[in-house]
Amino acid sequence: MKVLWEKEIPADEITVSPRPVWKCRSCPMYGKRPSCPPHVPDWRETREWVAAFKKALIVKFEIDMEHFERDKREALLYLLKKEEELFREGKMYATALFPGNCNLCDDCPFERGEPCRMPTKVRSSIDAVGIEIGRLVKIDFSESVLYGMVLVE
Repeated sequence: MKVLWEKEIPADEITVSPRPVWKCRSCPMYGKRPSCPPHVPDWRETREWVAAFKKALIVKFEIDMEHFERDKREALLYLLKKEEELFREGKMYATALFPGNCNLCDDCPFERGEPCRMPTKVRSSIDAVGIEIGRLVKIDFSESVLYGMVLVE
């Protein structure tokens, strides 16, 4: 995993709608991970939540598709570290949003109906809460990349 760039944007540029949540329904992980619907705030709640922020940070990660799960996990850990750094700088409500479903554990107990092993680390997926990442970045499907976000303040 490699961080290609980080970009700060005004939070009022973030579009929240039901469209990404509906797309989640076609994912095989739908409902199986704590970062996915229906286990996350709905898009209406997210719209109100995002409106309370002034800034957000978008992070573009390059990943090796042959090591997708490993690289994605590194991206999630990077976002959590960034959230913690911002918190330590006094941005109390900084919150990371994951690129897709959580894969912090190799074997997710949540999928088997057991409690999440890392409830203090799991964060919602960008799409799961209705954020239209494609309105903020140019999606190029020929690239092996993921986008993460941290709502800052």
